[in-house]
This record gives sequence, C-alpha cells and structure tokens, in this order.
Amino acid sequence: MRQLYIGGAWTASVSGEPIEVVNPATEQIIDRVPAGAPDDVEAVVRAARNAFPSWSATSAAERGKLLAAAAELLTERAGDIAKTIATDMGSPLGFALKVQTLMPAGVLAGYARLAESHPRESRVGNSLVLKEPVGVVAAITPWNYPLHQIVCKVAPALAAGCTVVLKPSEVAPLAAYALTEIFHEVGLPAGVFNLVSGRGPVVGEAMAAHPQVDMISFTGSTAAGRRVASLAVESVKRVALELGGKSANLILPDADLGAAVKVGVANCFINAGQTCSAWSRMIVHRDQYDDAVHLAVDAARRYTVGDPFDEATRIGPLVSEAQRDRVIHYINRGQEEGARLVAGGTERPHPRGYYVEPTVFAAVEPGMTIEQEEIFGPVLSIIPYTSEDQAVRIADDTPYGLAGAVWAGTQERAVAVARRLRTGQVAINGGAFNPLAPFGGYKQSGIGRELGEHGLEEFLEIKSLQL
Repeated sequence: MRQLYIGGAWTASVSGEPIEVVNPATEQIIDRVPAGAPDDVEAVVRAARNAFPSWSATSAAERGKLLAAAAELLTERAGDIAKTIATDMGSPLGFALKVQTLMPAGVLAGYARLAESHPRESRVGNSLVLKEPVGVVAAITPWNYPLHQIVCKVAPALAAGCTVVLKPSEVAPLAAYALTEIFHEVGLPAGVFNLVSGRGPVVGEAMAAHPQVDMISFTGSTAAGRRVASLAVESVKRVALELGGKSANLILPDADLGAAVKVGVANCFINAGQTCSAWSRMIVHRDQYDDAVHLAVDAARRYTVGDPFDEATRIGPLVSEAQRDRVIHYINRGQEEGARLVAGGTERPHPRGYYVEPTVFAAVEPGMTIEQEEIFGPVLSIIPYTSEDQAVRIADDTPYGLAGAVWAGTQERAVAVARRLRTGQVAINGGAFNPLAPFGGYKQSGIGRELGEHGLEEFLEIKSLQL
C-alpha cells in the first residue's frame, strides 16, 4: 500500500486502512492507497503551517525556479503519467496524454513564470497596496481530471507563497502520487506540499473544518461543495469552489449547423462526458431541429467505445461502477419523463468495464430531469426553441452557470447573445479552450476562478499601508 506525504517524507497513515484503486476498463484492483484519518490531517496541516513562514519569505524567483523544474520533469514523464491516468481513470490514452497530462504541465510552467512576474504591490493615493499569500491551503480535487485539477490549485498556491495540503480523489489518485514524487525530486522544501489520501467525509471534512487551514479550494459536486463551505465558515476561512455544470450549446438559425452539431457532440462526449463544463444541452431552433437531431445521431455513432489503450477508442469507461449506475439511472429517467432516445441507451457495450454508449435524447423539454441535472456521462439532450429570447431563457434556466457555447452567422451576433448568458465561459463559434483565461462559474457552479492571473489572485490576501 502507498503512503502519505507529510513534511517532505513518505509516512504511513495512522488508520492502516487501504482504499482499493480499480481499473474501470477491467474492473480489477490495480493499487491501494491509505484511507487517511483525522490524525493524519492534523499532521499534514501542522507540517504545512510550520513550513509557511519560510516558504512565504522565499523569493518569487526561487519559487518560480522550483515550479519550472517540476513542469519540466512532468513533461518528461508525460507518457508514463498518461498511461497511469488511462489505467486508473479510463481516459483514452491520446486524450490522457494531450489534455490530462501535457496541458497541466503547461499550466504549471505558466505559474512558474507568474510567480515572479505577477505584480505584488501598487500605489493608490497615499497607500501602498500589498498582495500576500493567504497561508495554508487545503485543496480537494476530483477524479475526472485527476492531474489538471490538482495543478490548477497547487501551482498558483505555491506560486503565491502558500503551503498546501492536498486530498486527491480516492477513486483515481495515482496521478497525484506521480506529481508528489516530482515535487520531492525537484527539492520543494519539506512541508510546502503535503499529500493525504482518503475519503471526503473523513479527510475532506477534517481539512475544511481545521482552524489552522486558511483557505479551502474544492472541485466537485455542488452538494459536496455546500458541505465544504458550511464547514469552512465556522472558522471564516476563504473558500473557492468549482462545482457542477449543465452547459448549453446554443445554435442560432444563421449558424453553420453541421459544424455546431459536430463540435457540440464532441464537447458533450469529451472524457466520456465526465467534464463539468461539457455542453450537455444542445438548444436548436425548431425549424432546424430535425436536421440537428439527425446530425447528432450520426456523429454519436462514430464514437467508438472501448479500451483506453486502443487507438480506435474515442470513449473509454466511466470511472467507476457507481458512476455508471448513476448515468444509467438518468437515461432511464429521461425515457420515463417522455424524452425520445435516438442513440445509445442502457445496454452494456462490453461484457466487462464500466462502459456506457454515447447517448442522445430528442424531444427534451425544459424542466425535464435530464435537462436540469448534471449527469456526468456521455448523454446529450437536444431542446427546441422558437425565438432568441426563449433560447437564452432555456440556456440560463438551470441552477448552474459554468460554461457554454453560442453559434451564429457572424462573430458579432454570437458575442451579443453570449453577453446575455449568465455563465462563466462561452465559446464563440467553436472558440478553443484557453488555459490562461479565468475558469469558473455563476450561480451554483461555484465561487472564484481558476487558471491564469485570476487563478493566482485567489491565493493572495490584500493589505494596504497608509504612508
């Protein structure tokens, strides 16, 4: 069984209890990690607290140098780490390399540069305004992007001068161990970064409630985010939450329908639909609705479901049996409420593994469960509209506001509609994801932003000196 990383050393958990890590493609146990206990949380927080004074006083150039070395080593090991992610999380290997590993390596390198270049002081009248590290940061990360979501929190926190306690998801924790080994090898000072694996109700809640933790940064479900925030408020610590989504792909009548549907289906099914920002709702004018459904079905049928290590695979397994059962429940619910299943469904595409066929629903009406709730699987709902105002209302009428897309005949028209949407990111006519732009949501999709300079600002306190 693996160990915890506390104060610069690998240490056994006091619990002695293992958590089995399962390959979702084979359903076989591939590793075991510790089920951390509250006493382990005490130890990692103490280590981070003790390391904070010296790390926060370390020069920005030195912090940047260490992060740059880690980014370089992560890039060198990208192939092996991608195989790890394909094995314990189920992403197809090509996606695991390009998006799950090399993209976070680039983000880490970007924060290595920002550590030194981001301004830490300014003048306002007779005041000197300072930006200082918030302190000890507890980071709780999910299984769907098991390295990227860690880097989105840990890299800016370290660049800011904070020390970190990380709890990765126990479902797919192995990339976190690989990154921890890299931090150890590049010589990150003891206690600056610490790893404690375990279950959310035990380790995560102890971290969120700990009085010596200055900030909690959480990515996961909205329900779990509420719990984290309620625990954190007792000690009035800073909270950053990146939560669920039910993003809309809004296609206006003058858009290139073929491109909008093709890209929209791809975005919905990326990472087997296990992406918080996935465009899981396609909103199409009623006059083009039937054509859009046919195009979406044709596109969905081109997605090969299979072994993550097979080059032909475009959709791997869902991460766990529980996640597969959740998605199947929603597919059944959609049919029960009157939506029309036009592709995919509940049949198992392979005898072993937690696979779900890429699924498309037509005749979806606003307010249906599959139109309102985050499914987190390869399930697309197509919804008709008759006017632009109605389309905007449908897009905004969920509890979420994380991402989305608008397609139109001109960029100007698409931007005008995008400005009306209450959501954190909008792709215009297929605009590419930008890892330097702020990422985060409105409404129940979260609090705060990740990535780029905005992500770094989350980990800085502001002080003014009146001169």
